[in-house]
Amino acid sequence: MLYAKSLTQVLIATLFVALLTACSSIPDNTIRVDTGTLSIQNEPAIAQHLYQHYQDWRGTPYAWGGMSRRGVDCSGFVYLTLRDQFGAYLPRTTAKQVQTGYHVDKDELKAGDLVFFKTSSKVRHVGIYVENGTFLHASTSQGVIISSLDNVYWKKHYWHGRRIR
Repeated sequence: MLYAKSLTQVLIATLFVALLTACSSIPDNTIRVDTGTLSIQNEPAIAQHLYQHYQDWRGTPYAWGGMSRRGVDCSGFVYLTLRDQFGAYLPRTTAKQVQTGYHVDKDELKAGDLVFFKTSSKVRHVGIYVENGTFLHASTSQGVIISSLDNVYWKKHYWHGRRIR
């Protein structure tokens, strides 16, 4: 009798755990990040921080895998900018950065949003939206610059925007 009661309790506990795990949500592929102060600042303040950061990095040459003022690549520049200006920590690579936050339509971009481009079938590029159709990025030919989304090249290769806050 005691054995049957123990077995019943074990079966009920097992069933309870199975029900709890069956109802749990399925994780998506979105990478969650620490957004630091980015999520609590307004757009003009974010844009101002981005312009100030640009002044320090303007003209820094492009260097694949670079993470310093001697040379920086696009995802490294995004990583360093958001870390240094807002205390936000993103993954280091474009492949992982594109999985952070959530999709934002081009006409809904706000200061601090990430903008992604497909420059070829395998190559991706990332920058940070500032305001009025402009974005900050590390260009392979010009280094750290501000460009317009209306530029023929960037308009042609625009992929999508991501909001991380």
